[in-house]
Amino acid sequence: MKRFTKSALAAMIAGVGLTAAATAQVPSSPNGIAFPAGYQDWRVISVSHRTDNNTLRVILGNDEAISAARAGKTNPWPDGAVLGKVVWKDVTAEHWPAATVPGTFVHAEFMFKDAQQYADTGGWGWARWKGLDQQPYGKDANVAQECVGCHTPVKDNDLVFTRPASMPLVLE
Repeated sequence: MKRFTKSALAAMIAGVGLTAAATAQVPSSPNGIAFPAGYQDWRVISVSHRTDNNTLRVILGNDEAISAARAGKTNPWPDGAVLGKVVWKDVTAEHWPAATVPGTFVHAEFMFKDAQQYADTGGWGWARWKGLDQQPYGKDANVAQECVGCHTPVKDNDLVFTRPASMPLVLE
């Protein structure tokens, strides 16, 4: 059994408090969507590399999204699923020139599935926060229309570009 000193335990509790406080300070998006606390601990659904803007993206999901992805039930995604995309500029690894690695952080963007609440935007709530200081993207509450416009080519895939990555079966 692992034991922690009082000072180590206090430091961990303080760290949790700082994370929660930092998230609480992130302003909501212009359409009123709150920044999703704890998204950094979500699991990976997929990855992508965009060569048009030289970015690497990790697509994360909350528990509902992970369950749907693993079960192959993503068209449509279930209500309650949240997809997060964390984006960095791609750079060549300093000591391994054949490798492309994350460089400067660009933004985190999210899709919140609720077919009824977001019926006017394809069943998804859309929001993006730019930079390490997580500044909300968009001028007004209509910011989601820009997202829907970009995602229209995949309307037959519930407006989602991401294809969940295959995961090997675990045999016990």
